Amino acid sequence: MNQTNAAYVKRDLRHVWHPCTQMKDHEALPPIPIRRGVGAWLEDYEGRRYLDAISSWWVNLFGHANARINAAVRTQLESLEHVILAGFTHEPVIALSEALAELAPVGLTRCFYADNGSSAVEVAVKMSFHYWRNTGNGGKRRFITLANSYHGETLGALAVGNVELYKEIYRPLLMEVVTAPSPDCYARAAGESWADYSRRRFADMEALLSQHAAETCAVIVEPLVQCAGGMRMYDPVYLKLLREACDKHGVHLIADEIAVGFGRTGTLFACEQAGIRPDFLCLSKGLTGGYLPLSTVLTTEPVYAAFYDEYTQLKAFLHSHSFTGNPLACAAALATLGIFREEHTLERNRTLAAHLGARARELEAHPHVAEVRQRGMIVAAELAADKATRRPYPWQERRGLAVYRHALSRGVLLRPIGNVVYFMPPYVVTSEEIDLMVEVAREGIERATCD
Repeated sequence: MNQTNAAYVKRDLRHVWHPCTQMKDHEALPPIPIRRGVGAWLEDYEGRRYLDAISSWWVNLFGHANARINAAVRTQLESLEHVILAGFTHEPVIALSEALAELAPVGLTRCFYADNGSSAVEVAVKMSFHYWRNTGNGGKRRFITLANSYHGETLGALAVGNVELYKEIYRPLLMEVVTAPSPDCYARAAGESWADYSRRRFADMEALLSQHAAETCAVIVEPLVQCAGGMRMYDPVYLKLLREACDKHGVHLIADEIAVGFGRTGTLFACEQAGIRPDFLCLSKGLTGGYLPLSTVLTTEPVYAAFYDEYTQLKAFLHSHSFTGNPLACAAALATLGIFREEHTLERNRTLAAHLGARARELEAHPHVAEVRQRGMIVAAELAADKATRRPYPWQERRGLAVYRHALSRGVLLRPIGNVVYFMPPYVVTSEEIDLMVEVAREGIERATCD
């Protein structure tokens, strides 16, 4: 039976409560029912197509309905869809763990699986705290985070984040953390390099570590790009200095690469650009190519050893998810890693990133685009009411929403974060599709700022 978009919208709005949405907005802007996806494109039930310029919330790496990942999931489905990972194991989770340990920074040899990014952060936070308790350092109970950071929306993850839009209402439920100023280079002085500004901002982190090390379990950061905080970026030197300081003060380093891992910043993992290894590496989103929920926390042998003891010593890490290490998700992840390995994805992305950056930088000529910034396959254009002073538009004006609506009318899915229009396309995007998404963004910015 052929259904119209309107028929699906009517059914949807009776029961579905959409994420990160004021549902009243759907009175004027209904959700778009998607019938299928192919490559970088989505198609609704009436045949309209939308270029997925944001990888469906940053998860899709190799296009919708990717033949190779489809085949891997289909093959796995015929033999084993799921089994409890407590007391049991299976080949896909073993193979995936081996592959991740081989690819990750040297020394990250143990993989603990969960279902999504927030859950991975919960695992890392709990594991760090528990490690210090198991090793006789029970006074370590706090975490240091960066201003403008985002690590998810479960309570532990929300606590160690700092985007007030998500956090403020739940503050009475959250543990207290120590917050360091962000190294976000949008705030650098005129003529100051990214590296110099990031070094200057690190002095604040060093001071907090000096003051709070005895009570601090870990510092948690999004390496290089604070994505949900407006695609704000900083220099790798900050990570290098942070690793040295964490070692000096006896504090763990948690790298939340949920959004920035798997090639988004130009290297497989963003930490590689600083030449560092975190104590905990949180991965999700692109891990399965955007197919199925899966996350993992990679950590070291010393951390693992702190939990390894007789059962009666009560040192085990008793954290679990029903779908931990799901075989279908692991099969998708293995296929995703295979594409990276065999199709030279990172090399191809350098060409795509160069084209995307060159086209996007043309937006800087607009009188209300204060900055265009890039890290690998992530590019962002920051809108401002006053370009010279970088005075932002009031959030209540929802300028980004105007860009979103225009882009949909032109067949492109953009989803600005406040006043930041960004591009994070799947890696199968073509130069021509990049040209289209940037041109549509330019049109949308013009319409959103014309008053």
